[in-house]
Amino acid sequence: MGRPPKDVTEAELAVLQVLWERGPASVRELADVLYPGGGPSELATVQKLLERLLAKRCAARERRGRPQRFRAAIERPELIARRLQAVAETLCEGSYTPLLTHLVEGGALRQEELRHLRDLVERLERARPRRRDG
Repeated sequence: MGRPPKDVTEAELAVLQVLWERGPASVRELADVLYPGGGPSELATVQKLLERLLAKRCAARERRGRPQRFRAAIERPELIARRLQAVAETLCEGSYTPLLTHLVEGGALRQEELRHLRDLVERLERARPRRRDG
């Protein structure tokens, strides 16, 4: 089994969120969004964050054209799944049940979200092949 991918920091996540929302961007464009009115040090910060995201394979460099542009190499749902799995493994012995139970019973979900979750469970149960017991 390979090493689990490294998680992204909050600062790296901010870069990814801009890339998810706006698509490919240059270092300058990212710095302008993340640090409006910032100077050379903020530009260097964004460059360093992108280097880390490239090393973690969460961002990719588009090599054609100048200036170079960067794009997200991981989709938001994949990062969500990775982070939730890490929380489940760390706090819940790998089970998602305590996480879901806490969200539902703790009132963290709106009625619309509960309805969507109920529909999802029903759809999954209908799609699951029936087991023969006995």
